[in-house]
Amino acid sequence: MDWLRKEIFQPYPELLIFLTVAVGFLLGRLRYKSIALGAVTGCLVAGLVIGSQAKVEIDGPIKSVFFLMFLFALGYDVGPQFFRALRKDGLPQVVLALVVCVTGLAAAWACAALAGYGTGLSAGLLGGGLTQSAVIGVGSDAIAHLPGVSAAEARDQSHLIAVAYAVTYPLGTVLPALLLAGILPRLLRRDLAEESAVLAADLEAAEDDPDAGEGYYKHVLRAYAVDVAAFAGRTIGDFEAEQKAAGRRLYITRLRRAGEILEHTPDTRVELGDVLAVSAVRGDLVAYDARTHIGMETDDFELLAYRTESLHVVITDRNLSGRTIRTLRHEEFMPGVFVDEHWRAGADLRVRLDSTVERGDTLVLTGPRSRVEAAAAELGKPVPTSFATDMVWIALGLFLGGCLGIPALHAAGAPLSLSTSTGALLMGLVFGWIRSKYPTYGNLPSAAQWLMGTLGLCVFVTVVGLNAGPSFVPGLREAGWPLLLWGAVVTTVPLLAGFAYGHFVQRLPLPILLGALAGAQTTTAALGALTERARSQIPALGTTVPYALGNVLLTMWGSVIVLLRR
Repeated sequence: MDWLRKEIFQPYPELLIFLTVAVGFLLGRLRYKSIALGAVTGCLVAGLVIGSQAKVEIDGPIKSVFFLMFLFALGYDVGPQFFRALRKDGLPQVVLALVVCVTGLAAAWACAALAGYGTGLSAGLLGGGLTQSAVIGVGSDAIAHLPGVSAAEARDQSHLIAVAYAVTYPLGTVLPALLLAGILPRLLRRDLAEESAVLAADLEAAEDDPDAGEGYYKHVLRAYAVDVAAFAGRTIGDFEAEQKAAGRRLYITRLRRAGEILEHTPDTRVELGDVLAVSAVRGDLVAYDARTHIGMETDDFELLAYRTESLHVVITDRNLSGRTIRTLRHEEFMPGVFVDEHWRAGADLRVRLDSTVERGDTLVLTGPRSRVEAAAAELGKPVPTSFATDMVWIALGLFLGGCLGIPALHAAGAPLSLSTSTGALLMGLVFGWIRSKYPTYGNLPSAAQWLMGTLGLCVFVTVVGLNAGPSFVPGLREAGWPLLLWGAVVTTVPLLAGFAYGHFVQRLPLPILLGALAGAQTTTAALGALTERARSQIPALGTTVPYALGNVLLTMWGSVIVLLRR
């Protein structure tokens, strides 16, 4: 180790970071059933262990750079759901998330006060008990900005954050999974799998769109040779109008005559021996029985292998706001064009006939390329798929977020600021929301967002762990093993409070309530255990809004608890 430290790690600390990240991601893959250590905790543990032996102090702005990237990506991801949650229709889940998050902060503050912990252990207790890794960075940033705190004191307290987080995080991950997926349903004598199945059946029964689900957005393409005399002589327009009147979606998209593929219009008349390419909703085609009305199905590769396209289209025409999918799909420009998906403010809405569209919504249209592009021009503006990140938008957002956190207000003579980390999170929320409303710019592909978020946080906690490694054992000795008990209290109290409020006051369905609690406490392990126990994804339906709000509030609590415990 001495040779590695002197010849590699000390002169090239960047190599030590990459090695620790690799070990941390390997540790993060360790899994027992639905519970995994996770990459972030794996990197922190690897950093503490390797750092205790390497004894290399890593200075410079690398921690801040990667942490700001993570916070901005986090805000960018949850921003649409966060602002959507503030609307009236999301109020019940917002209130439930507030109960969990505020109770979690109160529990962490009370436990820290009873144990006599300082700012570092208090923030680490909050972050580990509530499984919010971002608290490590936000708490460290808040400690560094406290008036009268020297750089050495701030560094020591930041190390203690990592110590307390590492000790309390494992229970913070395991206890919610046990409590939500096992203990609470058993106490109520309720069968989570059975109730999830009933709720799933109710949701399906409530669906009044015969084209929704698998039928609506999975259309089929078939070729038929016209051998029914009664069908010959009809125009393509007459056929499609008849199907429209019958409530069926069948369209003739191509025509072969005498071996040649012809251009056709609604006035083109069908002749015996023609081969027609028919695009349709699967259920409608079965109900129509094309073999009886048109002729024998045939396999015509050239006729069927025409260019199709799936295109994201942003609704820009104000006149379309309030229109339903039912009315849109009967417009003159929509024959042969199918709506696969419907997105609003970053949320995936289930396509239904009575779903209304609003300006700024995104529809995913599928069909023949020429027809899809024509429909897109009528509906709004196409958004081409791109793997390039709009770095002007992202870098500007990070800069403005950092600037937002610099100004300080003075309370009782002490300067208080949002800090650059909180500023980056808030600006990420705003920029993510703007992107969801106007998705023609500010592109951040999911892979790039994952890299910014996951790698950003993992590199940050790796550096924290490496710097805190030499003081980990002394810090753990100072905190004492009662830290585990306090961590268990911080983990379970907000879940119990949220469960009592959601069950007895809001009377939410049990699967939805348990999923919302897992989301509010941002514990994906608990959600995994819930869906496994329920044998259904129904609990995940309650997760989106609480998860978005929980990520924002629990991250900000890192600064709040430092101010409360200073």
